[in-house]
Amino acid sequence: MRVDGGMDLRDYDDEKRAAAQAAVAEVADGMTVGLGTGSTVAFAIAALARRCREGLSVRVVATSLRTEYAANAAGIEVMDFSTVSRVDLAIDGVDQIDPGLRAIKGAGGAMLREKIVAQAAVRMIAICDSSKYVPHLPRGPLPVEVMPFAQAFVTGRIKSLGAGVNLRMLGVNELYRTDQGNLVLDCTAPAEVSLDVFAMQLQAIPGVMGHGFFESEIDALYLAEGERVRLLERPAPA
Repeated sequence: MRVDGGMDLRDYDDEKRAAAQAAVAEVADGMTVGLGTGSTVAFAIAALARRCREGLSVRVVATSLRTEYAANAAGIEVMDFSTVSRVDLAIDGVDQIDPGLRAIKGAGGAMLREKIVAQAAVRMIAICDSSKYVPHLPRGPLPVEVMPFAQAFVTGRIKSLGAGVNLRMLGVNELYRTDQGNLVLDCTAPAEVSLDVFAMQLQAIPGVMGHGFFESEIDALYLAEGERVRLLERPAPA
């Protein structure tokens, strides 16, 4: 739907639902499935719960307490990931993703757990609506999870790289905390530095626990565009 001035007011929920259902269709009996975090994954939880009620038997791990609560509420039993070393299939949303299936994640603050589960997965599927698919990833905001003890140190080191840094807050006087109790810095890469190089620089700073740049973890993308869902597989290495 459009209004005067050309603004697109389309509700993307239908696209999110379609992408999630397409990904859940890949789940097979007996699989261990990793569930990501966010509004698009909520539709995947609903679709997976429906298949489980129809007789599908799977083991599930969650990337956040929010996802664990939602899955349990839908009747899906969630395992403790600390007892799991391998995941058959992981399904997760993205904040933005490019044609090379490089993505930025972490608006929901679960990027560290999401990356661990993604790397444990034999196949990692991203799901998104058409607003999240971009020709080129922006320089930020890139969420960075930081140990509270190292907040000032890490902030100073990142600024010394020429990057922009904002401490994520819940309110005027309340710091945002991840499920691990860590803080989040929303960063913007310096203009002269690529995201992959910036991510390596971040990871080399003591006190940085993880970041939301997913360079190679995603194997496939179900991209919903209007009434169509496209499957994009990771391009083969050059």
